[in-house]
Amino acid sequence: MRDVVIVGGGHNGLVCAAYLAAAGLSVTVLERRGVVGGAAVTEEFHPGFRNSVASYTVSLLNPKVIRDLDLAGHGLRIVEREASNFLPTDDGRYLMTGPGRTRAEVAKFSARDADALDAYGERLDAIADVLREVVLETPPGLSPSGWRQTLSELARGGRLANRLRRLDLERRRDLLDLFAKSAGDYLDGWFESEPVKAAFGFDGIVGNYASPYTPGSAYVLLHHVFGEVNGKKGVWGHAIGGMGAITQAMAGAAAARGVEIRTNSPVREVLVEKGRAAGVVTAAGEVVRARAVVSNLNPKLLYLDLIDPAALPAEFLRRIRQWKCGSGTFRMNVALSELPDFTCLPGRGPHHTAGIILAPSLAYMDRAWMDARAHGWSRRPIVEMLIPSTLDDGLAPPGRHVASLFCQQFAPELPDGASWDDHRETVADLIVDTVTEYAPNFKASVIARQVLSPLDLERVFGLVGGDIFHGALSLDQIFSARPMLGHADYRGPLPGLYMCGSGTHPGGGVTGAPGHNAAREIAADFARRRNP
Repeated sequence: MRDVVIVGGGHNGLVCAAYLAAAGLSVTVLERRGVVGGAAVTEEFHPGFRNSVASYTVSLLNPKVIRDLDLAGHGLRIVEREASNFLPTDDGRYLMTGPGRTRAEVAKFSARDADALDAYGERLDAIADVLREVVLETPPGLSPSGWRQTLSELARGGRLANRLRRLDLERRRDLLDLFAKSAGDYLDGWFESEPVKAAFGFDGIVGNYASPYTPGSAYVLLHHVFGEVNGKKGVWGHAIGGMGAITQAMAGAAAARGVEIRTNSPVREVLVEKGRAAGVVTAAGEVVRARAVVSNLNPKLLYLDLIDPAALPAEFLRRIRQWKCGSGTFRMNVALSELPDFTCLPGRGPHHTAGIILAPSLAYMDRAWMDARAHGWSRRPIVEMLIPSTLDDGLAPPGRHVASLFCQQFAPELPDGASWDDHRETVADLIVDTVTEYAPNFKASVIARQVLSPLDLERVFGLVGGDIFHGALSLDQIFSARPMLGHADYRGPLPGLYMCGSGTHPGGGVTGAPGHNAAREIAADFARRRNP
């Protein structure tokens, strides 16, 4: 009998395991694939070429998690991009953002927008600073039972209220705007230049199957500015060795604390005995009993696939079936014989280390979403390309490169019953052609490619509908409503059942925060049983 069994060895499962083991609990992690890390893995996709297969960049990884698990001591090293983002425009110009360069670049398009940058950044930073603190807290619940839980929820609500009081009235209005407005409407209120709005607005549709003018997409933009790299807020970076270096360091930290990690161990069922989660059954039929079962899976996979429906409240099941998933994401990894040579900025430069955004306006992004809604995929897709080998030469042979293509918008399910298996390569060709419009040598430089449609992302990584966040970051699915009012405290509807994945607060991205927070709640429950 183990104290805890964790279903799924993605990054949040590993973080949760490491913290629980540090609290003195015996922990086993069961991972379906042959490698831990979930979507944050590095794999060789062509001989000599390695890349981050799904998750592809670093910023949101919480600094407390990095410190507590001593990830640097377990081999993690993160380097910063030389430029943050690079956005070619339709008229042959470009916008390149990053520390020390953004204002001058924006001024090329609009002096008014350049003058607005400081105020825009200060407003976002003030709100992001408050929300960064909330990231590592358990949201207050709205249906407490028992005096102890009631007091706990009141305390959580009080802490949140105290943080919000630090914002003056105008900042509180900004907070409301960012939760309720679209990214497009929010940015239209600040800037006039289309490339400037596109560069900032792209974050509002990352992993979001929506238009930048969909209400609530401003929050997705805000979600992506929480991060920092090496103590620098709002900076993006690269983990040397790829995203798998992060999860291998996490696995090392967990193992050093005594966690048992088992790969090639898919779970078939969560055991429920006398109304309580009592362990799991693997696909091979092995029973692993534990005092607590912790799921790192998408809530739909846990509650609809692994638990007998008769064991769950009917209303709870009804709402889980309505849990919204689907990022509109299509992923490619390509091996390159040479770097892309951009028409707007020929030759090698800092832009090759940046997030290269091929979507020159919010209107372009809006059309991409409408196209996908009507036809299944955008005929003019949104593409973000990263070339990590410009920062990490161990990913490709000398003189060669690897690139990650994170692409949107693509319907999680194609219309008229069509399958992504029949259209995967056609869409991959379209994406390559899209990049080639901006860098004419790109198509000819592709040596090999790995293609992952929304369906492939679900099959390989358990990302339902290809959803990189384990559930949309909409107002009805964040904070105390993630995954459902009454269960945002990482506790499931059955005693002994917990959740630690991105389907819990604060949501998706490689943060480690859900695993950190869930471990705190689980350890507290164990402590209470020992000291009633």
